[in-house]
Amino acid sequence: MSELIPPQIEPTGAAKVEMLNFSKRFGALQALDDVSMTVEAGSFHALLGENGAGKSTLVKSLIGFYQPDTGSVMVDGRERAIASPRDAAALGLGMIFQHFTVVPGMTVAENLALAQRDLGAFIDWKAERAKLAEFMRTAPFPLSLDARVAGLAAGEKQKLEILKALYAKRRFLVLDEPTSVLTPQEADEVLGRVKTMCRAGLLSVLIITHKFREVFGFCDEVTVLRRGRRTGAASVEATTRDELAGWMMGVATDATALPASTSGRAPSPAPVAQDSVPRLDVHGLTVLGSEGRRAVDGLSLTVRAGEIVGVAGVSGNGQRELVAALTGAMPIAGGEVRIDGQPYRPTRSQMQRFGVRSLPEEPLHNGCVGKLTVAENLALRNFDRPPLARGALLSRAAMRGQALAQIEAYRVKTPGPDAPIETLSGGNVQRAVLARELAADPISPRLLIVANPCFGLDFQATAEIHARLRAARDGGAGVLLVSEDLDELLALSSRLLVLSHGHIALECPTTNADIGAIGRAMAGDSHVEAA
Repeated sequence: MSELIPPQIEPTGAAKVEMLNFSKRFGALQALDDVSMTVEAGSFHALLGENGAGKSTLVKSLIGFYQPDTGSVMVDGRERAIASPRDAAALGLGMIFQHFTVVPGMTVAENLALAQRDLGAFIDWKAERAKLAEFMRTAPFPLSLDARVAGLAAGEKQKLEILKALYAKRRFLVLDEPTSVLTPQEADEVLGRVKTMCRAGLLSVLIITHKFREVFGFCDEVTVLRRGRRTGAASVEATTRDELAGWMMGVATDATALPASTSGRAPSPAPVAQDSVPRLDVHGLTVLGSEGRRAVDGLSLTVRAGEIVGVAGVSGNGQRELVAALTGAMPIAGGEVRIDGQPYRPTRSQMQRFGVRSLPEEPLHNGCVGKLTVAENLALRNFDRPPLARGALLSRAAMRGQALAQIEAYRVKTPGPDAPIETLSGGNVQRAVLARELAADPISPRLLIVANPCFGLDFQATAEIHARLRAARDGGAGVLLVSEDLDELLALSSRLLVLSHGHIALECPTTNADIGAIGRAMAGDSHVEAA
């Protein structure tokens, strides 16, 4: 990085970017170890890897948020010094983050104007509006300049993020999980339009994703990182899901061992007896959210023994409140809930009686006490019953023995049962909570309520958790799976419910599911009919 960049570089089309021999250490952690990769001009390039593989460190070192210990950047064949995001912007390099950075209280026009690198203290809005109108005539995503961002849908906000980068004359974009909050149609539209720009030579893209569907549907090249090192790279046409998974996990991988959401194949669910009493029967459920509005409004659903029922929906359509009401975290304002035909209220005693267990979203915050040890958290379900309880006393030896057995059975990576659970990685917290919730104490779980079980987890942890959910189903439990990952739902569920504005907008079997209809229901299309 010896050459200083000039203060202003006018864009000339898609940029070729080379990252050469990047290394970066944070204390004892070697986050990057001699990583090199090239994104060709006009290429749509995927970057894969488990959590902690070094993906974020690599792109943040490229964009100037971090300074690598060693390594250099070539842009269009010339070595460039990038000491800050401002330097990267001068070269036409930008990054769009997973979480929106738009200003909700401003208009689309105001957000676009703010994206410019050299915005002055005063804006000539007449000239700026003329420039924005000209930009919008050729923009890939037409949005109303006067629309207030707070009123835009998630897909429109993601489009605005990309438009901001294009208006600021970025020639190379890093997209960090850009479709995590989008419906399938929105995701395909966004990635399709971006790919068109790449094909036209206007833009180069490096996308961080965990979805093989996006890699094989839109990308030209793919690079895989594992534990800070590059383990593989290929053109998408020349590789397979199995090969990519092997590079990610560091082993030769058979697709039959992969989680179905990435292998593309879902195991056939066990047949469900339709004439049996439902394991979970919800009728007319109403739950009040913020400001007293009906977050869940007269909802009815059933889950039978040996069945996984998936609940899809764009975030904020009642999923969180549904799970909270069924697990006792929020009060039920109306309706009836039955377990195996018996009236049910989500109290600790009734959850124990009926075998209701839960795997909440963000379990470290919603299902654990971070300062308590792993052993103490594993005992939260049964600390007051034998063999852990001896009268009014708690047997620390029995609690520790239980923890050691569950740690081994669920492969929880921890320094030991006495380590605070907040020191564990996300995947290992998830394993620990599953160990606690699936334990047969005093009875095996009959109903499992699960919310976004693999959010933020790496490939291997996801595979293990999916396997545990299938095993619970095969053991006779009913599973209600709420997830914002449609691939996950289609892989695990036999039936899918789409939640929109607190109502079920669509119910259909997942076998040969109509993705278009599911996406329209997620987007709130009132004309979608149940299958």
